[in-house]
Order: sequence, then C-alpha cells, then structure tokens
Amino acid sequence: MSRPLAVPVPAPVSVGVSPLAPADVVRVARDGAPVRLTPEAAEAIERSRAVVDALAAGPVPTYGVSTGFGALATRHIPAEQRAQLQRSLVRSHAAGSGPEVEREVTRALMLLRLSTLATGRTGVRPATAQLLADLITHGITPVVHEHGSLGCSGDLAPLSHCALALMGEGQVRDAEGRLVPAAEALAAAGLAPVELAAKEGLALINGTDGMLGMLVLALEDLRVLLRTADVAAAMSVEAQLGTDRVFAAELQALRPHPGQAASARNLVALLAGSGVVASHRGDDCNRVQDAYSLRCAPQVHGAARDTVDHAALVASRELASAVDNPVVIGDRVESNGNFHGAPVAYVLDFLAIAAADVASISERRTDRFLDAARSHGLPPFLAHDPGVDSGHMIAQYTQAAIVSDLKRLAVPASVDSIPSSAMQEDHVSMGWSAARKLRRAVDGLTRVVAIEVLTGARALDLRAPLTPSPATGAVVRLLREVGIEGPGPDRHLAPEIETAVGLVRSGAVVDAVQAVIGEMS
Repeated sequence: MSRPLAVPVPAPVSVGVSPLAPADVVRVARDGAPVRLTPEAAEAIERSRAVVDALAAGPVPTYGVSTGFGALATRHIPAEQRAQLQRSLVRSHAAGSGPEVEREVTRALMLLRLSTLATGRTGVRPATAQLLADLITHGITPVVHEHGSLGCSGDLAPLSHCALALMGEGQVRDAEGRLVPAAEALAAAGLAPVELAAKEGLALINGTDGMLGMLVLALEDLRVLLRTADVAAAMSVEAQLGTDRVFAAELQALRPHPGQAASARNLVALLAGSGVVASHRGDDCNRVQDAYSLRCAPQVHGAARDTVDHAALVASRELASAVDNPVVIGDRVESNGNFHGAPVAYVLDFLAIAAADVASISERRTDRFLDAARSHGLPPFLAHDPGVDSGHMIAQYTQAAIVSDLKRLAVPASVDSIPSSAMQEDHVSMGWSAARKLRRAVDGLTRVVAIEVLTGARALDLRAPLTPSPATGAVVRLLREVGIEGPGPDRHLAPEIETAVGLVRSGAVVDAVQAVIGEMS
C-alpha cells in the first residue's frame, strides 16, 4: 500500500526591520507560510520597550502609555489600572459585525501588524510580538468581521479581534478551519495568552494593515488578470476577423504609456501565426477599422496596468512604514497622524475603477460575437441551431449584470467620511471599505474575462477550417482538456463558466499561453 505524499511545509518568512516584500505577504496569507522574527527585530523591540517602561514609571502623562484613548486621552490612568486599560481597549474595540472575512485577509493583516512591531517603533514587549508570530505560524486565525473599520486610527476593529485572540479571548479558526475559542486553540498549540502591558493594546490595533493586506493581494490578482484580459482580447480580435496592424509598436510609440505598449506587445505575440488573421489580411479586405472594443484594447488594458503600477508604488511605501500612534522615537514617544489610510484608500478606489473599465470593454467584445449583424459570419449567439438553441446569449447577460455591479463598486469610498469619537476623529479614510469593494471587483472582473475566453474559444472553433494562432489555440485546447466542450447543442452553461473562472483565477490561461510564446509583458 502506497503512502500519501507529504505536503511540503513552506519556507518561513523572516520579519525584521526591513520592509516585507509583497511576495512574502502573499506566501503567508495564501500559502500558509510560517514566520520568524529576526534577531535584529528582537533587539529593536527590546529597545523600544525600555523607552515605554521608563515613561510608564515616570510622573508625566504619556498618550497611549498612561492615558485614555481618543477623546478620552485627557484622563491620566494610575499604574495599577493600566493592565485593565489595555484589556478594556481591546475588548471594547473588538466591535466588528457581519460576515467573517477571508482567512487570507486576516493572515495578511496579522503579518503586517507584526512587521510594524518588528520595526521597534511601537513599544510592545518581545513576548507579545512573538505570540503574534506564533499564531500565524500555527495557522490560528482570529475571526474578523466585514464591518467595523473606518480606515483611520488604522483598521481598529479588525485588528482588535486579532489582539483579543492574543489575550486568549474571542473566536478563532484553527489550522484545520474549525471555529474554536481562542483559549482552546492557544492551548492546543502549546501557547499561553498574554496579559497586555502599557501601550501594547494600542500598538496591536493602530495600523492600516487590513487595507494594505487587501491591496497587496489585489495587486497580485490584477497582474494575472490583466495578462488574461490581453489573451481574451486577442481571441476576440482573431475570431471577429479583426486586424493586428493597429497593435504595431510604431503606432504605440506615438503615445508612450508603458502599460499600453506592454499590452500591445502581448497582442502582437498572441496573434502571431494566426491562420484566421492571415485569411483576411489581403488587399481585398473591405474592413477599414475595427470597433473600439477591439482596436483600443491596449489603450484600456494599458491604462489599467499603469494604475496597478502606481498602486504598487504606494503599497511598497506603505510596506516600508511603521504605522502606529504614538510611536517610539529615540527616548521619547510622539503622537502622529500616520495611521490615516488616505494613501492606501485612494489607490484601492482607483483600482476598482480600472477593474470596472477592463470588464466593461471585455463585455462589449463578447457581445459582438453574439450579434449576427456584427460577427462577420458567425451564427447568432454562436448557437448550434439558432432558435432551438440559444448558445451564449445568457452568458453575456451574466457579464452585463456583473459589469453593472462593478460600476457601482467603482464609486469611491475614500471621498466619504463620518466623524467619530466625539469629533476627535473628525476625518476618516474609509480605506477598509475601499479594500472590501475592490475584492468584489476583482472577483467580478475574473468572471467577466472568463466568459470572454469561453466565448472566444467557441467562436474560434466555429471559424474552422481556419486555424487560430498557436497561443490562442493553446487556450482552446486547455478548455477542451478540462471538459468544456466545443460548439454543439445547448447544455448546462453555469458549470462551464465556473470552470473557466477557475482557470482564469489560477493563472492557468496565462500559463498555457506562456508555454507557447514565452513570458508575457
């Protein structure tokens, strides 16, 4: 009897005084990689804790150390009540509501909070930082809720639910995904809860980690999705008898946006060797210009790529930040406003706009396949027996419904602000809300592009005996290999759509193409 293969344990991610790489955030959040604090981080944490201990022992009130919080910061808290102060802070701020957020989001925000603790700017004790690292390594994931963060003073409620677990309170998911009390999960892992000391409660909850974690994950997804959108566009240009001439480098150079040039390079490579394109390239072709959704694909996809690059720059700066209030500077603690989420919130909103527009142009390309007046010889709705069969008619309805949702999700959250904390916190970023709607937008874009790929493959089959390019042909083969059949009588379409969505989300469509043409831009 053969033994099952052991699942390899991912290599640990080192968390130190240097910024985390986006790839490391993804490895911890999605792949379950463990973490370890570097010796340099441990030294930095000890130094900052010594500063906090000295201030806590002194007679002068220090915000976050020996005072209340927010609008209650004017009250000096005596030493014997400071442990209770930290417990009360975390318990009262763990006020989230609504559905549980995804495990990868919670793991990302825990990692990013640990990264800030490792800078030595927050004043936590080494044991507290180590326990947070241990929770991540053991796969213990606190239950964090959809609603509760205003994106200013950081993602207070989400991070408070994580801090609550360090105290052995609240609910968590264990490594197997079971919902258990935090104290039970800690004990099963051989861990003991901490009693928070001066400033530690505030240090654990005052960061932009939730919105930043979701930004990093969205950037990872969007880079794959925008390459896949180029693949889908190439399939549409090809099967709708469009031209590849408009994608020439000399034309793109007239408007030197880097994303546009990259997308156009992809389209040229994707369409190279296409028998379908070659079939109508002669002087007898009476097509003067293709529709905008075909001809302007590099301009739209390229603008989205440039938006992703800008958002990635913001994310890199945020990953290099120590976001807390107050922070330890030298031998003192200083208040600041670095917890405000505006820089992250803006780009989260910007990306939702880009996702909506890329989905919109994808839906328009798909719709052209289905209209016999515009599809240049393809059957209505790509149906096997139009009238008896409806083909992909309702697949486009699904796209249209999603695109409509994406347009609503593109309305920015960051322009809203509801004052809180008795007007002490009178302008907030709503960055968490921007991040949550971007996650829905990324999912919607995935589905829209998948339906275009599905429809483009069916249309390419209907162009036989003309042959697709090697690259787009590889995508058609991929779909057929996973059980999505070619043209024929109507069948249950939803499972095929979901299969295509999985291929797009996993990057399998891009992988199939790159196996033929090499790395895409």
